[in-house]
Amino acid sequence: MKQMVLSALDMSCVGFLAQGVWSHPNDRSTQLNSLAYWTDYAKLLERGLFDMLFIADAIGVYDVYGGSKDAAVRGGVQMPMNDPWVAISGMAAVTSHLGFGITGNLIYEPPFLFARRMATLDHLTGGRVGWNIVTGILSSGARAMGRASIVPHDERYDMADEYLELMYRLWEGSWDEDAVRLDADAHIFADPAKVHVISHAGKYFRMEGMLPCMPSPQRTPLIMQAGASGRGKQFAAANAECVFVNGVSKAQVAASVSDIRRRAVEQGRGADNVKILAGTTIVVARTEAEAKEKEAEYRRFADPEAVLAHAAGGIGVDLSKYPLDEVLRYEATDANRTSMEMYTRNPARTYTPRQIAEEMAISARNLLIVGSAEQVADELASWMEETGVDGFNIARLIMPGSLEAFIDLVVPLLQERGLHKSAYRDGTLREKLFGAGPLLRSPHPAAAARTVA
Repeated sequence: MKQMVLSALDMSCVGFLAQGVWSHPNDRSTQLNSLAYWTDYAKLLERGLFDMLFIADAIGVYDVYGGSKDAAVRGGVQMPMNDPWVAISGMAAVTSHLGFGITGNLIYEPPFLFARRMATLDHLTGGRVGWNIVTGILSSGARAMGRASIVPHDERYDMADEYLELMYRLWEGSWDEDAVRLDADAHIFADPAKVHVISHAGKYFRMEGMLPCMPSPQRTPLIMQAGASGRGKQFAAANAECVFVNGVSKAQVAASVSDIRRRAVEQGRGADNVKILAGTTIVVARTEAEAKEKEAEYRRFADPEAVLAHAAGGIGVDLSKYPLDEVLRYEATDANRTSMEMYTRNPARTYTPRQIAEEMAISARNLLIVGSAEQVADELASWMEETGVDGFNIARLIMPGSLEAFIDLVVPLLQERGLHKSAYRDGTLREKLFGAGPLLRSPHPAAAARTVA
């Protein structure tokens, strides 16, 4: 029986997906500036035998709604938002097995510095880090980083292809496996002939230098990606080891899973070399009635304007210009194309701003599961069986109550049914998820970069 991968989904911010719910009296997310908040978070997830904490990120502010930052700032829509990297070392220090998926925007990250930072974290965590590759959808982020506008959608993936090629060469090709000598008598730390300068002159990036870090436990961190467009899936099939999907329809998610696995096979990779996780929000209690009461309570704290500000920023269209009950129309933007398609070209239904504000108040585009522990466990098992996903990326509602309830009520049931592990596997994050060695193997392009070196 396949055991599910469990990842907690969050951001280093207050209002993540459930806009306005930060105002709930039991929510601790306003304490995000405290290191104890993050170390407690990590210890809680390790108690529940979660595979990783996946920290999303965005560069910029959601300023499309009303043509202003005001709604996002007023409602705490992923604002304030701290650097997602800084707390990782602290969380790693209080855990032994929990993995950390960190979001890095390759459009704005200088390749050399990014490669060094990620290699350092892979060392400090003992090989427990992954990189969620994003290219940015917020025009405000582009302006903040000195660009006139965001890079066009498909070109962002062209840049990503070249960036990954350079990353693989730095992580995999700078140091041979036997480069480090540590010969104190001869005063030879490393053999210069086995440490290589990487030269790259491409369309988007240029550099010449060696990675200054010794080879880390995984060399290349676990590669994660969430692009759902055709171009995004093509990129994921070639590179990603974990892919995140969204959807509230089993048929829709099953089709996405099948498409990603087919593309991976076409790239020469096995279908099982990609773990696919579904974005999920869970409200669980001891009985179904109690769970529904919880859901209704959370919805009372939801902020409709903040929900619409979040959605508008995601698709790049000012939803404040629409009457609340007017059906959204398709507009071509370079923001989130998958969300735009879902809102405007969904064959099953149409969307109005009012419906978005109501239906996505506490879960955004995630699957929402509400019920008793038995019902939640049944539903998760059903989604795995009927869609082919390997696990779930679970977003918190209130922190830490939502995850505590899941860990205390649902995890034991999943373990009884053989759907969740009873102990961690030793090794790096890659080894825990796939059971093979710590390094990427052929035919993944990272392995080719190591072989060439």
